[in-house]
Amino acid sequence: MLDKWFKKEKPVFTGIARGIGGFGFGGAAAAGPPISVHFLVVAGGGGAGAGFAEGARRRGGGGGGGGLRTSWTGGSGGGGSSESQAVIRTGVIYQVTVGAGGANATGGSPSSPNPDASRLGGDGGDSIFATITSVGGGGGGAGSSTIAASEGRNGGSGGGGGANSQSTNPGRPDGGLGTANQGYAGGRGDDHTDNNSGGGGGASAVGVGADPALPSGNGGDGKAVSISGSSVTYAGGGAGGRSTSPSNGGAGGGGPSGTSDGTNGTNGTANTGGGGGTSGYESGGIGTSGTGGSGIVILRSSTQASSYPGGSETTSGGDFIYTFLSPGSIRYPIS
Repeated sequence: MLDKWFKKEKPVFTGIARGIGGFGFGGAAAAGPPISVHFLVVAGGGGAGAGFAEGARRRGGGGGGGGLRTSWTGGSGGGGSSESQAVIRTGVIYQVTVGAGGANATGGSPSSPNPDASRLGGDGGDSIFATITSVGGGGGGAGSSTIAASEGRNGGSGGGGGANSQSTNPGRPDGGLGTANQGYAGGRGDDHTDNNSGGGGGASAVGVGADPALPSGNGGDGKAVSISGSSVTYAGGGAGGRSTSPSNGGAGGGGPSGTSDGTNGTNGTANTGGGGGTSGYESGGIGTSGTGGSGIVILRSSTQASSYPGGSETTSGGDFIYTFLSPGSIRYPIS
């Protein structure tokens, strides 16, 4: 059963390391001795899907939390263990990519129709440091009359499935799959008998599926990591929703759903990788779902960096900590 929660493909490394100073073959600087650096790399969360007001609002699915990888105590997302520290070369500039949150979506109705694709939540952006890539959270599925459009998208954590209103093909749309050792799957959406949708998966829990016996549509919880010197929870899944009441986002920045006709979903919290929450319930107005929250990269070492444009420096326990809320770069000096 666990296998279906995870993507099988491995993320492709797209990080960049480049030398400075114009020495060495091809103009690259000569690299110094290696050092080990602890890391937390959280990708952007997925945007939530939006609903379709067709007699009652067919709710969109919640956005999945961004993939979470770390070498710090407690382990990576998706049940993964703590990874080995990143081994990098002094004297070399390493680019840091911080993934953006996935785009939101606008709901539709028979009087204001829009394509299924425009009601799908967008995928979050990948975050990258050196050879470490965390995958963006999957977008939430659309409220739709077709199962395919209602399925959540795969990602670091998967997006929740939307509600499928087609009575002639009444299957329950699946949530998107998570990426192994980064995050969990989104919850399943409902068929035409109800309007419920699934919550997005989080770094430490699967998104809750559409089920009247459960807190339907809640996002999966994220994971607490203390690499910054204090415990902070990241990569919670965004909320799907029940047909008559709102649902909660997962701990770690997941956005809750809208509360009533036409109300908008809540964005995932910036720099947590939280997924966005879907728009409000029942028929009538057309709401807009929440965007995913942007990611974050934190690096920690006993060695002080010589430059870190785009980042900020703090200290804890004798270590130097560099936090990137947006893209930047870092270089450690040759000793």
